[in-house]
Amino acid sequence: MGEKTRGKMRRTDRELMPDEAEKILRENQYGILSTVCPDGYPYGLPVSYAYEEGKLYFHHTSAEGLLGQNIAGEVKACFTVVGATELLPEKFSTKYESVIAFGTIRESEDKIDGLMKLVKKLSPDFVEQGRKYAEAAAGRVKVYELQIERLTGKARKDQ
Repeated sequence: MGEKTRGKMRRTDRELMPDEAEKILRENQYGILSTVCPDGYPYGLPVSYAYEEGKLYFHHTSAEGLLGQNIAGEVKACFTVVGATELLPEKFSTKYESVIAFGTIRESEDKIDGLMKLVKKLSPDFVEQGRKYAEAAAGRVKVYELQIERLTGKARKDQ
């Protein structure tokens, strides 16, 4: 990873342990997938996701758009999830929890498997219907997987 992404967290008093960061990934449904456009501009896309064994899974339309242009082959990407938050107006602050995953993203070789990971996370009571939906949608979507190389988590928990 680049030197700046390996640096020390400034607020180490709020740094989460790896298992706490993974818990936030497992318990939330949405995050921002960040890539870099061919013209050098950043692109952050809100997406639903599934997390399993050090990888994040996403799906997106197969129609050519910015995300597809940005993920040609294997590229570096970043994924951010903000978990529980609570505004603390009297302290001019916020209680929060968040994680940032850095890694390499690529198109998945097994669309159905990736889609089923999403179904099991986001629609666990509808797995059979989800399989039929995944099989029907496989030709219309792309499935991406991000291999996490570094995961950081941070939280303000005090009142």
